[in-house]
Amino acid sequence: MRLHALALATLLALPFAAFAAPAEPVYDAELAKSLGADERGMRAYVLVILKTGPNKMADGEARTNMFKGHFANIGKLAGEKKLVLAGPLDGKEGRRGIFVFNTPDIEAAKSWVATDPVIVNGEMVAEYHKFYGSAALMMVNEVHGKIEKK
Repeated sequence: MRLHALALATLLALPFAAFAAPAEPVYDAELAKSLGADERGMRAYVLVILKTGPNKMADGEARTNMFKGHFANIGKLAGEKKLVLAGPLDGKEGRRGIFVFNTPDIEAAKSWVATDPVIVNGEMVAEYHKFYGSAALMMVNEVHGKIEKK
């Protein structure tokens, strides 16, 4: 009878195992260093918010080509490991997208953003902010390449 009670108690406890605290992560000093992490696992970046600019280009071939150039520029900067993260926003209050750059230097970020056709054409303007976030962001492009269906 004791064996049945023990088996029943074990079975009843199994669903609660899913709520147990996850295993404590193991600090990887080599990985932290390779990502530029400080003692908190964080690092400095520049966050750029792309907002609607003064020159809305009309729909057509020129606008299509401008956005093709925009996405090509994003790919180039990511490939150079300058751009850590990029993506569109919801457009509220003119906010259309973000860039997170692998630099704490706003002037460097400005020089990289200045190469983007949406900025060159005035379709968008950029707002720059210092940003302190997880150094793990440096792995986004590597991981994204593994999950993106081309």
